[in-house]
Amino acid sequence: MRKLVYYVAVSLDGYIAGPAGEYDFYPLDAEMTEWITARYPDLVPTHVRPHVGMAVDEPNKRFDTVLMGRGSYEPGLSEGVTSPFAHLRQYVISSTLGPVEDPQVEVVSSDPVGLVRRLKAEPGGDIWLCGGGQLAGALLDELDEMIVKSYPVVAGGGISAFTGAFNPTLFTPTERREFDNGAQVTWFSRA
Repeated sequence: MRKLVYYVAVSLDGYIAGPAGEYDFYPLDAEMTEWITARYPDLVPTHVRPHVGMAVDEPNKRFDTVLMGRGSYEPGLSEGVTSPFAHLRQYVISSTLGPVEDPQVEVVSSDPVGLVRRLKAEPGGDIWLCGGGQLAGALLDELDEMIVKSYPVVAGGGISAFTGAFNPTLFTPTERREFDNGAQVTWFSRA
């Protein structure tokens, strides 16, 4: 069965973005960027691939589907990118975003849990939960794995990695990798 995997960057205080969706405060590092694009090419936006030395049509290694909330989709849309991950099946979960003028992107206005359960029952690669915090909170019970890039920075406020009801859920760390910029990537599986 396919897994739902939340791959996300977080600050030390658990924020995935600033109050206005900012994410440029994470200290970037060439070593980490090179490693991430080699291990997870599927997660590099299609329009960014040529800028990091990747072919636009580079084959996916693990994922074939991406789920994102409106806040994760809109930064690209504001730059004219209607299909940020053209190499994946793309779903935007939003009750406030109208239809998108791109046949490669499907806007789903309700029941993200039902969508995930349907997708998990289909054959294929894993499903990447791109964000944001509200969607992650709604899908917490469906998460099979998390890949957390934690950066050595305190945001002080913003969009939390998970937003929703109090629901303690145990995950087990299975692997960790540290980088020269002080960031770490940690893999967690549902306990």
